[in-house]
Amino acid sequence: MKALITGASSGMGKEFARYLAELGYDLIIAARRTDKLNELKNELCSVNVRVITIDLSNEQDAYDLYEHLKFDGEEIDFLVNNAGFGAYGKFTEVDLETEIKLIHTNVSSLHILTKLYLKDMVERGSGTVLNVGSMAGFSSGPTFSSYYASKNYVVRLTQAIHEELRRDGSNVNVSVLCPGPVNTAFNDVANVKFSVKGLNARDVARYAVDRALKGKMIIIPGTLMKVTKVLEHFLSEKMLTRVSYNIQSKKYGKE
Repeated sequence: MKALITGASSGMGKEFARYLAELGYDLIIAARRTDKLNELKNELCSVNVRVITIDLSNEQDAYDLYEHLKFDGEEIDFLVNNAGFGAYGKFTEVDLETEIKLIHTNVSSLHILTKLYLKDMVERGSGTVLNVGSMAGFSSGPTFSSYYASKNYVVRLTQAIHEELRRDGSNVNVSVLCPGPVNTAFNDVANVKFSVKGLNARDVARYAVDRALKGKMIIIPGTLMKVTKVLEHFLSEKMLTRVSYNIQSKKYGKE
């Protein structure tokens, strides 16, 4: 069995790699930081680990990754689309180039890899895709608009694919992980602070992989986020957006 994990150099990606290695998967770990990937490879000596340096903010890299691995005969049984980042600030103030890179990473590259690998999995009748979304994928996010919009795309795309596969009676599993705050380097990259205590990345990764293998469509770790998701049904979209603004405005940028 073999797993491909994007954004594997730190945080959730590293924890996905560690757990999938425990489950016996050989790994292909992909990210921008080669040194961090090599450190992880040296740690996970119980399985075969292949390191690929890639920047998924360039969507062509997603095509190249797939074609390169296919040429080498690498068959992927478990795909984790984990690469992603956020950009905090009012829409008119956030740097446009940063937002375009965000869209390429969080949306375009995820879509490309999901499409290409899913077709292979469906053809052979087995495989699992785990897309890393967010609780942000269920609402709008004033002052964090591009990130929230990108995760809405990930959630809705995965839901639709899941239902298509179910209707076809496929054995392929497609899931989306929707955590709230997790203790990773995401906060530093996005330049935000959270008032809610973040979940442990190791626990979230294990929870997500276990449920993805069972075919769960939407995976929400943590009691607080599960309750939040239920309560959202009792508010209008207008009210949810206003509440979201009040929450997001407290994620002030770090000095």
